[in-house]
Formats: sequence, structure tokens, C-alpha cells
Amino acid sequence: MKIHLPVWPLLLVAMLQPVPVLAADAALAGSQGQDPLFDQIAGLDAKVFDAFNHCGEPGRLQEHAGYFAPGIEFYHDTGGVTWSRDDMIANTRRYVCGHFTRELIPGTLKVYPVKDFGAISQGTHRFCQIDSGKCEGLADFLVIWQQSQGRWEITRVVSYGHRAVAAAQ
Repeated sequence: MKIHLPVWPLLLVAMLQPVPVLAADAALAGSQGQDPLFDQIAGLDAKVFDAFNHCGEPGRLQEHAGYFAPGIEFYHDTGGVTWSRDDMIANTRRYVCGHFTRELIPGTLKVYPVKDFGAISQGTHRFCQIDSGKCEGLADFLVIWQQSQGRWEITRVVSYGHRAVAAAQ
């Protein structure tokens, strides 16, 4: 006796099973110390935002600018789109320097390779007012990094989900 089972219930069960390879890759993408690409991009993120956080000091805004491609596209959910490094740096000078700093929320940074191009980083950061020291703004980000001739450069930024948070320090 031959038993014929409909195929669709088996496909449904297969689709609902966890995919361990993807889970392992996702865990590795956020594992500092186990992935050289993660360590490279995390180090660059720290340098970019150290310059950003001190952009009022001589030379630091230009240092910050040096991490971005001339044709950077910067998408900000509440501020709109900026289409060039010059415009982005002018906005940073006007709205950031001397007003607030950015802090990466520990444990949120994830880094993913982009074949033959570079990497994508994503995470969550908060913004702290310089005058009061209060950290009341929170947002998510996605950064596209291009590696060319041994140099890393940011080509796209998406900063989204800006929200107020209770004065978390």
C-alpha cells in the first residue's frame, strides 16, 4: 500500500523550521573579537563619531568629513535627504557642533559584509545635549561602507526611528 501525502503541509513545516546557518551568521555579525570585519568597522565607527563629537575643536570637523564619500547620500527621517559631503558637513557644523554628541548603544552594532564592495553596519545610538549632559534622543542607523584600495569610506547613511527617551544617562 502506497501512502500519498499532500506536499503543501510538508513545505509549510519546512518553512517554519529555524535556519541555524542564518542564526549563526547573525550572531557572528555582532560578535566583537570573533570577526575582523566587525572589529574594523566598529573601530571606524568610533573614530568617525569621536571626530563628530568634538567637531567644534579645530580640525575635527574636517577629520569627520574625511570618512565620507563626496557623493554621500544621507537619509534622515526627520531632517530629509542630503546629497553631498559638503552639504552634510555644513549641516553638521550648523546643527551638531557644540550642541550634542552621539553615543553608540553598547551591544547594538552589527556588521555584514557586502561582497566585492565593503560592509553594512547597523545599530542604535543616542544623542546627548552638551549643555545639560542629558541623553534624551534615540535613533537607529544603517551605514554603507565602501572599501577601495585599502581605504574605507561611507557612501550612504540612513538615520531613522528618531524618538525621545526618558533622561537615560
